[in-house]
Amino acid sequence: MPILPLPARAAPIPFSDCGADTVPFDSVEAAWFWYIAAAQAMADGARVKAGLSVVRPCEPLDIFRAVERLYRAKELAMDHILVLRHYGRRGMAPDITRAKEIRAARLWAEALNKLEAVLVHKKIIREQRNFFHKVM
Repeated sequence: MPILPLPARAAPIPFSDCGADTVPFDSVEAAWFWYIAAAQAMADGARVKAGLSVVRPCEPLDIFRAVERLYRAKELAMDHILVLRHYGRRGMAPDITRAKEIRAARLWAEALNKLEAVLVHKKIIREQRNFFHKVM
């Protein structure tokens, strides 16, 4: 079982690079939760059908690759990946007010801050002005 859920693709998904009809994510958290949900749906056998939802500027695999590159570049540790996976599957960020989640909240914020820079550069999420993740 892979550490991160990897979306299985039986056939290539058509992807428009134009951006005119795509809607970037509002935040890195929204992009991450979308990736986890899409990866889980594909693992459960769902098929992609055009026109059923908002057209995003990427495929789930693009977010997986961004995290993988950060990990290989040693910008993310395995602890970051495990926290992203665990809380992504829960569908909620770690709660810094809970004693047992303080470390997870710090790792979550560090990982998303690094991922945010990559996704903004790729125009997958909108650039956030004066935005920072809550860390202790």
